[in-house]
Amino acid sequence: MRLRSTRVVAAVSAVLCATLIAACGAVGANTRGAADDATRVRQLDPYGADLAAEGTPKSGGNLIIGNDREIVSFDPARQNGNVAAQAIYDLLFRIGPDGTVQPWMASSIDTADNGLTWRLGLRDGVKFSDGTPLDADAVIINTQRHIDKATSPAHAYADQIASMRAVDPLTVEFTLKAPLGDFPVFFAQAFNAGSLGMIVSPAAIAQYGDDIANHPVGAGPFVMDSWIRDNKMILKKNPNYWRTGQPYLDSIEFRPLPDTETRYSTMQNGDVDMIYGGYNNELVRAFANPNMKVYYGPGNGGFFFYFNFQQKPFDDRRMREAVVRAVDLNALGASQYMGQLIGADGLFQDDSPYHSPEASAAWPAYDPEKAKQLVQDYVASGGKASFAFSTSRSEVSLGEFVQAQMAAVGITVELRFYDLAEFTSRVIQSGDFNLISWVNTFDYPYPGAARLLRSDGNVNYGKYSNPEVDRLLDEAGATTDAAKRAKDYQQVELLSNQDIAVAWMSRSYLSTITKPDVKGVDRYLSRDLFYGSLWLDR
Repeated sequence: MRLRSTRVVAAVSAVLCATLIAACGAVGANTRGAADDATRVRQLDPYGADLAAEGTPKSGGNLIIGNDREIVSFDPARQNGNVAAQAIYDLLFRIGPDGTVQPWMASSIDTADNGLTWRLGLRDGVKFSDGTPLDADAVIINTQRHIDKATSPAHAYADQIASMRAVDPLTVEFTLKAPLGDFPVFFAQAFNAGSLGMIVSPAAIAQYGDDIANHPVGAGPFVMDSWIRDNKMILKKNPNYWRTGQPYLDSIEFRPLPDTETRYSTMQNGDVDMIYGGYNNELVRAFANPNMKVYYGPGNGGFFFYFNFQQKPFDDRRMREAVVRAVDLNALGASQYMGQLIGADGLFQDDSPYHSPEASAAWPAYDPEKAKQLVQDYVASGGKASFAFSTSRSEVSLGEFVQAQMAAVGITVELRFYDLAEFTSRVIQSGDFNLISWVNTFDYPYPGAARLLRSDGNVNYGKYSNPEVDRLLDEAGATTDAAKRAKDYQQVELLSNQDIAVAWMSRSYLSTITKPDVKGVDRYLSRDLFYGSLWLDR
């Protein structure tokens, strides 16, 4: 069955096509001077390999993946990072490099009234690994969980649904509270972004309830075999996977390797077949290693610091500006990025149709003297020039860098380091921080920008709030007019830069790094994989 398609946005195809052209070897921005082409950070196969050119896939084998954290939960209604979830659940739809929503487990989604009512069609014969059907009722039950759970990362999306009904066993009709041109994107989001497209077996939900977090049952290419926390997780192939002939692998083993150096050395020594790279030093070294294959695209968003707007001192704009002006990106690149920093000064890449040059002009430049004046003004008005900087244990040198940069302008910084899983689940989601480091990348602006900047965005951990930004984000998601959408996002970038919503540092370094004999890589820029196509050329 073909997709009775709605184009996500016409304008996005221009930037994504540019991305694909760049993937053929263009060099990304290098703000630290000359570097050898072998080690220069650049886009390379950002969406994965050319599957057709890799030859006939071989069946069998076990793929070992080193992950940058232990997985917390497989419940799609619970916020956490889980790169294995897509292997078990798969997605109803996916966003293609051309910016369109494409059918995956579902066959179609369309609207006849400009985005108020949508009909979602499912493929016939798709079953969960427990043998029960993935039907209209299963989609409704899962969507209702996101509506009912205010803490779900997809709650804000599901809450836009006024009603839903099963037209027939393979068709769901959604009526929204207001027209939303980008509604299909919700079913194509990866796990961490909050997704309505990862469907859990209703029979498993009835059996396990919220403990589905530890007993996932989906319709994806793999099923849970065993899980020893903080050691390894093994997924076995689903023999009844809906894509005929897939998966090619017999099994996948996930190993939590939160220490960056350990993770990279384990990959270099050949103990694992693939790692999810999160940092620049992994990416740069992998580019220089002929025994590794790199998949990377910086996307929009990137690496930044969250300010906690609900606590002092960052409820005051002066201190947010002081932090930005105190950080020397030249020094940051030299000390933390192996001379390969891709600087960021706003939400979107410079070549994006959603980028505003005015936003870049509004972004505070490095100016330690101005930073000192802002700090002195803040102290004179009764404020205290100190804060805690929290990050993962793998970022100790970053913490020390921030501490030194702030000390130079009169700010005292307390450093707090955490294991990555604890940092994600306890520090960030609880809001128990002053300033934290984070990476958030996306290749399509909706709902990525809203997740980060809208007042109720599910990754707006700093609780930034601007009603005008909220309005513009809502209009951008609702419209089917590409020109208006672009203008709205340009204003969002400008206003959020003027407010200093976050402290932009660099573009993302989220990469997938594999041995050369790992084939069939098909990915999002966020590193999330479509696991069914993976195979080993051994």
